[in-house]
Amino acid sequence: MNAGAGRLRRFPVFYGWVLVATAFVTMGIVVNARTAFSLFFPSILDEFGWSRALTAATFTTGLLASNAFTPFLGVLMDRVGPRVVFPIGLGLMSLGLALATGVSAPWQLHLTLGVLVAGASVFVSYMGHSLLLPNWFVRKRGLALGVAFSGVGVGSFLLLPWLQGLIGRVGWRGACWVLVALIALVVLPLNALVPRRRPEELGLRPDGDVAAGVTAGPASVRVVDHAWAATEWTLGRAVRTTRFWWVFLGYFTGLFAWYAVQIHQTKYLLELGFSAELAGYALGLVGLTGIAGQVVWGHLSDRIGREWAWTASGAGFALCYLALLALPAHPERWLVYLMVAAQGLLGYGLASVFGAIPIELFQGARYSSIFAVLNLASNAGAGTGPWVAGLVHDRTGSYAPAFWIAIACSVVSVAAMWLAAPRKVRLVAGRVPR
Repeated sequence: MNAGAGRLRRFPVFYGWVLVATAFVTMGIVVNARTAFSLFFPSILDEFGWSRALTAATFTTGLLASNAFTPFLGVLMDRVGPRVVFPIGLGLMSLGLALATGVSAPWQLHLTLGVLVAGASVFVSYMGHSLLLPNWFVRKRGLALGVAFSGVGVGSFLLLPWLQGLIGRVGWRGACWVLVALIALVVLPLNALVPRRRPEELGLRPDGDVAAGVTAGPASVRVVDHAWAATEWTLGRAVRTTRFWWVFLGYFTGLFAWYAVQIHQTKYLLELGFSAELAGYALGLVGLTGIAGQVVWGHLSDRIGREWAWTASGAGFALCYLALLALPAHPERWLVYLMVAAQGLLGYGLASVFGAIPIELFQGARYSSIFAVLNLASNAGAGTGPWVAGLVHDRTGSYAPAFWIAIACSVVSVAAMWLAAPRKVRLVAGRVPR
């Protein structure tokens, strides 16, 4: 063990929260570098005149590419850890943003902002950190993930409106170069500090416990289904359970609803006559309110259960779409703010339990491969949502049918997580009988 690890061992609780802080900054920049496509979208449409479905499918291509990257991510995290995996993702994202400035055909846009930016972001965004942080926390797992992922909200509020202004001054290509600089000068050096994947490798235990006899909470009491918890879960065993497929369905439909609105809401608001500034700030404010949403629902999920946090998220996205559907008849700012609050305060709660649910169902030595396959569903949903919304608009001239589809997906997603029922395998810390 090196000297730095030895010093940090004397402050074990601090060690885990250093990882959370690193994830907070990283997520704030890299996830919003991916989300910035929503701001580039109107300018790219105006410049090239391509169809909405074809252009929005850039994000679909990226999420499908992330599915191809996902199996390698699980293997690499197990073998070499985040100090190697995270820089790989950051390097590919920087390359994609730089090459995007020279695109002149749709396939080039799909390769750069799609495969290299949206696709490679899987290494260092929600999935990458969901393979790292849950190992360091048990009693406060939901809170830790919520705080880490709330960095996306801070980044949205600070970065996206600023990028919207940059696009107006120097164009979307200039904004791409700014994102390259942020990744190279801030995110990459910060992630050089990321330690090993598991606390045990440094003589620590989850939640800052150090003594050999101390466990992360009363595990024997927390387990509800002892036969399930005692199973040595492999991917083959997991896919033969109905719980696995309920989580798979919940991931797909939940992320469909999330990204369908995220990619298209800016263009939708502009077409309804709202200013570019308001449209840009609306996207940023979603992220800002998402800070509270993720932290609060992450904390609450440690006390009342993961299913309730997922339910709040589904309700939030359904309410968000209902507000959007009401805007053409009532183009009022308060409805825009209702849409923002519903997404951020409720919808973003999904992120705080995204990594907690599967590890509580299928934790074990082979968890990375199980989570990687589940993440195929989330990537497929996130990629399909924007494409379907764009295709529906191209065919009907309206986003309304796509918004109703997304509402249905939100309902299905909530039902799927209750049927997966992580509460019937392990109780969260707040539900453990005293």
